[in-house]
Amino acid sequence: MKIIKRIEDIILDDPTAVALGKFDGVHAGHRKLLKELLSAKEDGLKAVVFTFDPSPDTLFGKGGYKQLSTMAEKEYILEELGVDVLIEYPLTRESAAIKPDDFVEEFLVKSLNARLIVAGADLSFGAGGKGDFALLNALRNTYGYETIEIEKMIFCGKAISSSRIRSMIEGGAMEEADACLGRPYSILGIVKEGKMLGRELGFPTANMEIPDEKVIPPYGVYFSTAYHQGQKYPAISNIGLRPTVEGTGVPRLETHILGFDKDIYDEELLVELEHFHRPERKFASAEELKTQIEADLEAFRTIYSG
Repeated sequence: MKIIKRIEDIILDDPTAVALGKFDGVHAGHRKLLKELLSAKEDGLKAVVFTFDPSPDTLFGKGGYKQLSTMAEKEYILEELGVDVLIEYPLTRESAAIKPDDFVEEFLVKSLNARLIVAGADLSFGAGGKGDFALLNALRNTYGYETIEIEKMIFCGKAISSSRIRSMIEGGAMEEADACLGRPYSILGIVKEGKMLGRELGFPTANMEIPDEKVIPPYGVYFSTAYHQGQKYPAISNIGLRPTVEGTGVPRLETHILGFDKDIYDEELLVELEHFHRPERKFASAEELKTQIEADLEAFRTIYSG
């Protein structure tokens, strides 16, 4: 997948199908849209996703805005789905001030040679967020492209949205969040060396810092799946402040990968958090912590033995 990060590089000669939006979480609703986009490849169109970096919510928000997916995670997911080109439009107050109709002409038509534009019903772009699907539709005859509007998907009687999923994850409702995402909630990161306590206890862990902009579920132990270099492994993870060890105030993700003994420091790891098992707590001793980890693993094996 080709990734374009600079405005001056946004130019493609081949005719394209373009999906426009924030794509935070790349949830089930987004996947419905992307399925429509990717089907256009059968007609000889390049599948292009046009998103914004940072998100408009981050740029124009009040601060502290958390996202379901970092840009690196979006890249990982979109490449896996088969997108040809990802455009990460560098969003500043200046670049966001472009008039919506100029945005359509300059980027979607002239730079990307769009023949098809796919977007959600709640799309907004351009100065003041005044560009919407109605504008795309109104300009289609002028510029000779087609449009497809994707309605929101419904889960348990309510529309699937990134904000709804964010609330689910913050509340620890991982199964419900996973249903709306269309996949388990995941964290992608680089494995860093820790204090080796897990290894001393007989349960080595892959330690990862959690990006500041990432939505973090409640601190505790999760049954999970880890992906390393295309391979899938059962795992059990802890998110939190490690109160038994240090309690630094910086949340980390520690994952014990079952049946795995490779050195993967400074390598990329994707961890899917599938089920919240128990809250994080401080133990009186390392031995007490070891006993609890053994109980956690036994519970994991009981649930996933089938």
